[in-house]
Order: sequence, then C-alpha cells, then structure tokens
Amino acid sequence: MENKKALVLFSGGLDSLLVIRLLHEQGFDVEALHFKLPFSCSSSAEYFFNENFKNFKNIKLTVFSLKEKDLFNEYFKVLKSPKYGRGVGMNPCIDCKVFIFKKAKQYADKNNIKIIATGEVLGERPMSQTAPALKKINDEIGFEILRPLSAKLLKETQLEKDKIVNRENLLAIEGRQRKVQMALAEKFNLKYPTPAGGCILCDRIVGKRIKLLMDKNLVHEKNLDLMTIGKHFIINDNWFIVGRNEKENIIIEKYPNSLESDKGKPAIYFNNPDEKSKALEIQKAYEHKNTEDFEVFKL
Repeated sequence: MENKKALVLFSGGLDSLLVIRLLHEQGFDVEALHFKLPFSCSSSAEYFFNENFKNFKNIKLTVFSLKEKDLFNEYFKVLKSPKYGRGVGMNPCIDCKVFIFKKAKQYADKNNIKIIATGEVLGERPMSQTAPALKKINDEIGFEILRPLSAKLLKETQLEKDKIVNRENLLAIEGRQRKVQMALAEKFNLKYPTPAGGCILCDRIVGKRIKLLMDKNLVHEKNLDLMTIGKHFIINDNWFIVGRNEKENIIIEKYPNSLESDKGKPAIYFNNPDEKSKALEIQKAYEHKNTEDFEVFKL
C-alpha cells in the first residue's frame, strides 16, 4: 500500500490511545484527529497525546475546535434537533458521532487518507456503541469505519479483506470493563486519564440547564465557558450566574456583563446589561448568605 496512513478519531481517552498504538504497530503513519467539543470532558487530550507520542515522528495530532463559530453553528443544529434522540441528559450521542465522522471523512479525503479508525468498543457505551447503534451510524455516514478494539466481533471491513489492515492483530473487546485495555496500556507503557470519562451533556442536571438556555437562545460560541460553572438562575427571562469559588469567579469576570468578586462577594454574570441592579441584589444576598428568595429561580 503506497499510502500507509491512518486517521484515528482521538478523544484523548484510553481506547483511542490504544488504537493509535495498534495501527502504529502495523506500520501506519497515524494522524490523531481530536475534536474539541463545546461541552466535552476531554480537555486533557492534547496533554496525554504529548505524554505518549511526542517522540514518535510518524504519529501526529490535529485539533478541530467545535467552539469556533462556523463549526459551532453546524454542531449547534445537531444539539437542538438530533435525528436519533438523546440519552439521559442533553446528549445526542449517535447524531454527534455521525457529525464528527463526516467531518473526519472530509479531512481524510482532502489529505488522501484511506483509513479512518475509532476507539469504539462494542457494548461500552449504552447509547452509541451497541450493535444497533453502530449500524445506524454506519448507514448514516455511508463509508467504512475501522474499529480495531472490537473488529473481530464486527463485520469484516474491506480494509481487512484486502489485507491493508491485518485483522489477526486486531481485537475482540466487548463490554464496559476495561481490564483488557488497561493491560494493553501497561504493555505499551501508555499514560491515560480515568478510563471511563465522558461528555458533560450526559449529566441530567447540566443537560437540562443547557437545553433551557438553548431554547431561550442564550447559548452561543462566545459564552460556552459559562455553561458548566457556577449557580444559574433565570429571573424574568434574564440569566444570572453566581461564582462558587475563585476559579469560577475569574472566568465570570472576563465577561463584560459581570460584577467582580471582592471581600466575600461572588462574581455575578448577567446576560442583560439592564439587569445590573438585580445582579447587585443577588451578589449582596450571597455575600450575607441570605439566598432563599432566589432559590426558586435556580436552574
């Protein structure tokens, strides 16, 4: 094969780290493609890539940020109206994967990469990694995805039939236990984050909050940092966020419509500049720990 290259969709977790190594062991130049999702928990992806592969000349990382305006607007439509529904929270897992896989295919075609692989494991995720879910994804995208960790449990891909990828050296992992993956990580001397990470949209409370804010058209690419911090309130259709600690206060204070934290007062964000007086009222209530009047408005 002249073009001995593979594109691996890289979440930053253990499974995708292993896929990079497995394909590297088969002699492929591997490009890890990481999508920074607006509400993901994969902020450590670049760190773990560098920890494991910084000395590999034929393994590189490319990052796409879905927080950037154009990509965010496309992704936002997926969040608002997912064809295959949502999980326990606001998580449109199947639609999210379809969106990302299609973007990866565009990138692969542009760069003449024939192999697109993922760290998906059959049965590991209840919404998006069951056999029926994988079939839906495959039907929607219309091209082959290589899933090396569960390949021997799945239909043989054309890549395997053509001996471009050696099926014998692929795996048959199934289920939510990660003992096999952890043993392989030890073999390859891989450093990895907590194996069972995930997306914040799966959280029932945060997911409900984000949906409400989206329905009120309050979410855009410039305020994504606010979605998952602080205590949130909707009062007369206006949005307020109270910082809970210094780290959150620092984030809130970067926004124009905010009150600074000082002497026991938390930082307060308010989306409507005309509501500064209400924000001051909330800040005073939290300064004196007399917040009962606002609890009814909490998201």
